[in-house]
Amino acid sequence: MASEREYFDLSGPLHLTSVDWDDANNRMTVAASLVQGVYILERDRQERREGPNALAPPWWDFFNFKLLRPLIDDVDSSIFGAIYEFKPQSSQSNDLLHRRIPRYVIAFRGTITKTDSVSRDIELDMHIVRNGLHQTSRAEIAIQAVRNMVASANDSNIWLSGHSLGSAMAMLCGKTMAKTGKLLESFLFNPPYVAAPIERIKDKKLKHGIRFAGSVITAGLTIAMKVKQPRNLTFDSFAALSSWVPCLFVNPSDHICSEYVGYFEHRRRMQEIGAGGIERLASQNSLTGLLMSASGNESSEPLHLIPSANLTLNVTPSRDFKEAHGIHQWWQPDLHLESKFYKY
Repeated sequence: MASEREYFDLSGPLHLTSVDWDDANNRMTVAASLVQGVYILERDRQERREGPNALAPPWWDFFNFKLLRPLIDDVDSSIFGAIYEFKPQSSQSNDLLHRRIPRYVIAFRGTITKTDSVSRDIELDMHIVRNGLHQTSRAEIAIQAVRNMVASANDSNIWLSGHSLGSAMAMLCGKTMAKTGKLLESFLFNPPYVAAPIERIKDKKLKHGIRFAGSVITAGLTIAMKVKQPRNLTFDSFAALSSWVPCLFVNPSDHICSEYVGYFEHRRRMQEIGAGGIERLASQNSLTGLLMSASGNESSEPLHLIPSANLTLNVTPSRDFKEAHGIHQWWQPDLHLESKFYKY
């Protein structure tokens, strides 16, 4: 049975009758709605809702997008992503000349806790924790879809968008393309940050002390690992990503993504106190990943660590974790948002 939030007419951003593509909040609303379209596509599949009974199409039709094709997981046949094309009405045909409007949007959903998809989604969530999402077949399908679209789009504007698990997938695709010089505008809602929940500590001095100690240890281990091993390209690849500035949408009450607040603010504070060199080493490595490498386990650069970002916080009070982590918050008309730009 469909929930109220699956119906666009009941819970969608009906207030946005005309999109101002120069407005950051409008772009955020469109990107979040297209992610919701992927969620509902999969729910339509699970509930066998087809034709006039399908609930997903209004989530993209409302903004004049067309579904080009869904992205299908090869393990459980679930729909985990979608490629959309902007199709303005004839009276709006000149809109495509606007540099802010995406010609294509590739969106990824997060975990769905329903029988048909939950086991595969949770398996992928565990891969995020172990920093192994890039080794999964779903990630291979996603990255190849993005590569193909970039190759065939003839420099058209392409967006990436995702929520939670889907945000991690969009992050992986965005980083992969950025390393080839293709900087895709990216909207990452509640992106997972794999770390201890330091941001939940109320005492600011204690919190800074813990972060400072963690930076010193991480930087020291990074130097030690580089001495023992041939020079790798971790720093170079991290610096190469600095021109890619994804938009991160974080709720401070959501412990899955809230560490991004401390990650960027701590880096700024370390620069202010003259410890920028330590933090530059620490901010590109995770302590867990370094310890795994030291013990002989294969490791790769942490997915959640990025050099630059446009970080938007939803500081509207949340009733519970489910609300703080949900995609629905990002198209509400009465949000209290705070945005900061961080450049590496």
